[in-house]
Amino acid sequence: MILLFPSSSFVGLPRGSQNTKGMSKPNLLSQCLFLLLLAHICHVSHADVGTAARYRPPYLPTACFGSDADQFPSSNLFGAAGEGIWDNGAACGRQYLVRCISARVPRTCIPGQIIQIRIVDRALSSVSRPSRDDTTIVLSTTAFGTIANPSAPFINVEFLQV
Repeated sequence: MILLFPSSSFVGLPRGSQNTKGMSKPNLLSQCLFLLLLAHICHVSHADVGTAARYRPPYLPTACFGSDADQFPSSNLFGAAGEGIWDNGAACGRQYLVRCISARVPRTCIPGQIIQIRIVDRALSSVSRPSRDDTTIVLSTTAFGTIANPSAPFINVEFLQV
């Protein structure tokens, strides 16, 4: 985002003043603080927002790695890619940071919980059906329960490929 200010509208400058050579230190300090505040307000995030459902075992075979049980991380934090991120199978093995941001029922999300999952399957063809169709990501029972109340059918998430 680019913000354009007329030269006379800077904080600390009297209207009509365009000379900054005689600017006092308090005025310069107030401008720096204003710019820091503006930068904080205009924070840029590179994460995407979507929805997540959950699915239960059986998880094998998967669209990515077949019946190989070694595909699952020891933490059991894994998921299936929805069509929006499936990318013709290129999503297999991708890692995502995922956090719950909201749900229909208040206090469903577990505050401060961020998980890293590995994509091991395609949601559309997974052996176990998700708790809701057409979501961005379908999380394993363990992954879903780590960031949200496991009884929720789906949640809104923020996710970032790592």
